[in-house]
Amino acid sequence: MNGTGYLHRPSSVGILACELYIPSLYVEQSALEIYDNVSKGKYTIGLGQQRMSICSDHEDICSLCLTVLSRLLDETGVHPQQIGRLDVGTETLIDKAKSIKTVLMQLFVDHDNTAVEGADNINACYGGTAAIFNAIHWIESSFWDGRYAVVVMGDIAVYSKGSARPTGGAGACALLIGPNAPVVFESGCRATHMAHVYDFYKPNLNSLYPVVDGHLSIQCFTSALDTCYTQYCTKSQMNHETHTHTSTLTSREVNLSTFAAVLFHTPYVKLAQKSLARLYLNDLIRACPYIPTAITEKYKNLDIRTLLNDKDLEREIIDQSKELFEQKTAPGLYFSQNMGNMYTPSLYYSLFSFLMSQPNEEQLYGRRILLFSYGSGLASSMYSVVCRKVHECRFTLAQLQRSIQRAGHRLDHERVEITPDIMDKLLLEREENDHKVPFIPKQPNEILKSGDIYLKSIDKNYRRYYDKFIANDNSESNNNNTEKSIQQLYTEYFQKRQTSGDTNE
Repeated sequence: MNGTGYLHRPSSVGILACELYIPSLYVEQSALEIYDNVSKGKYTIGLGQQRMSICSDHEDICSLCLTVLSRLLDETGVHPQQIGRLDVGTETLIDKAKSIKTVLMQLFVDHDNTAVEGADNINACYGGTAAIFNAIHWIESSFWDGRYAVVVMGDIAVYSKGSARPTGGAGACALLIGPNAPVVFESGCRATHMAHVYDFYKPNLNSLYPVVDGHLSIQCFTSALDTCYTQYCTKSQMNHETHTHTSTLTSREVNLSTFAAVLFHTPYVKLAQKSLARLYLNDLIRACPYIPTAITEKYKNLDIRTLLNDKDLEREIIDQSKELFEQKTAPGLYFSQNMGNMYTPSLYYSLFSFLMSQPNEEQLYGRRILLFSYGSGLASSMYSVVCRKVHECRFTLAQLQRSIQRAGHRLDHERVEITPDIMDKLLLEREENDHKVPFIPKQPNEILKSGDIYLKSIDKNYRRYYDKFIANDNSESNNNNTEKSIQQLYTEYFQKRQTSGDTNE
């Protein structure tokens, strides 16, 4: 018996259940192209995006995280006392000292559970991955007390008006982490690359918007991808040798053909396609056996480190890897394509999208999925998960898929389109109200759904108050109004604000 009082160390640690937050408002990228007076296809083809999620003033990062965590507990039936660790991943800061995790504790304190480890993990786009690693390490450590861990990650990605604005978005998710999981993080199969760069950062604490060096950011992403993939393949093969006690790995060489899916942090869809092509180029140079020798011969003497800016080669490899992309990466892009950049949860929405795309969970049993997490600054890791059949019926792969499918239904059927001019006004108001106190959200609340936890007010001392929206029959019917009526409500709201000079003071 170990120090925790448990006879056995936990095994098959991974994702037991999940809940996804889908913001109610979105804008069509094709409409944005017209509104911004750019060439047709600049956003829909050039970025690969279809829609972008927008948040109202009733939504902040805490309300997103509170809602998705509350729903996870409700849907799974897990009692708050059964949670021993809660980690948060984000880069959306509303306080330089008080963590979002402490705000989420209000869901536990009322159930007499204050013994919950963990805190916020802050790094551009990578904080969610750091939070997951921390949760796994706790469960696998001597400090584990037998309870579940929960990871909540979320962000509201906004950019100043201009060419970067269409790469915004919003989302949040909550993951229940524990042993005997249907989606298991592979032990010994993790590669990490960290460095000091200024590719994307937010030095102005009075501004919502980042400073971005787009060209450098792509270079850093690509270099990190190369480094992590090389390191991952080496570690994965060593891990296989350790467990099989053999060094004969020619038939088991790790490459893209090893995986059922290859998924990436996805600020926009086109980058995911380029990333898959980049890994394929790595495999070409390695002359991996799944690629015909006649093709690899052309690339065998290339040095991957010198090929960061070769656009002609990039287009060539994208074309060659199209079939692999459609098989292994495209099924994981549905949420990102229709919600936009979500920062920390972006990669995990790709995982959810892939799992949702598979009609039969039995096809996934034993299959490996490769994940690449990247955050500017920079922090990156590559690792893999394995889908498995579990014998405890409470948390199964089929149940996980059903939860994701519910989110997919909300994405497809329960959102409301707004026009680009309303989007601009929403984002301008968010900018003007940032750190403004006292503050009471005044935008139409018809977008709220029963069970949503929303920002109720901020007092003069910057203390935020939240409440749960409980819909009655009348409000439910109001929320089922046509998109035109919601659009009209926002139009009237901004007209009234303009004519009355209304403020939150």
